[in-house]
Amino acid sequence: MKKRNPHQPDPAGILLIDKPKEWTSHDAVAKIRNFFNLNKVGHGGTLDPNATGLIAILIGRGTKLSQRVMSGDKTYEGEILFGVETNSQDTDGEIVAEKAPTNITEQQICDEMKNACGDQMQTPPMVSAIKKDGVPLYKLARKGQEIEREPRFIHVYKFALNQFDPPRVTFEVKCTKGTYVRTLAHDLGQRLGCGACLSQLRRTQSGSFDLSNAWKLDEVLTWDREQLSRNLIPMDQV
Repeated sequence: MKKRNPHQPDPAGILLIDKPKEWTSHDAVAKIRNFFNLNKVGHGGTLDPNATGLIAILIGRGTKLSQRVMSGDKTYEGEILFGVETNSQDTDGEIVAEKAPTNITEQQICDEMKNACGDQMQTPPMVSAIKKDGVPLYKLARKGQEIEREPRFIHVYKFALNQFDPPRVTFEVKCTKGTYVRTLAHDLGQRLGCGACLSQLRRTQSGSFDLSNAWKLDEVLTWDREQLSRNLIPMDQV
């Protein structure tokens, strides 16, 4: 942890991080706050713990930009496993159904991905951080409870197959904020009749920010506060 002059204000701006696997977005925020002894740190959009890639860390007065940063469209790359359904809609959850996807063709997958594009209402999964009466849904799901979730309006600009290697495929998706890519994978499996779940996910873009400009967290944690300030995106550039 870096010592801070109590009269020295926090730097202000946005730090782009390539979040490692098994870290929550909150973990990354806490690590940076504690390491640099900062007062105000937030983030511009969560990623599931086993997802990797771009998150925007908001520092100092940069936390005022939270809504603007979070509202940007998102782009992801990932992998879908066909023939397996789980209660979380990804491979972290418990398997609830299995069916060999032997008759699914590459063209069928491409067609259904294309059909999944456009305006739509999406029902969030039970295993999510959305709250009901102040309680995150994933805590209710752990108790075996399932409650009605209100569908949310989303738009999928692109959902495209990159590589066909059954029972797995890799893909790219571009969508509005609040879209659950896990649910896109689950719903795709439902339409194809074999079930599916998300097995990998990596965010490559968020609004105007790109993963190519992000720092590895391990490298950031070798800096001092001066280096941190130099590498922040200024607020007036957002």
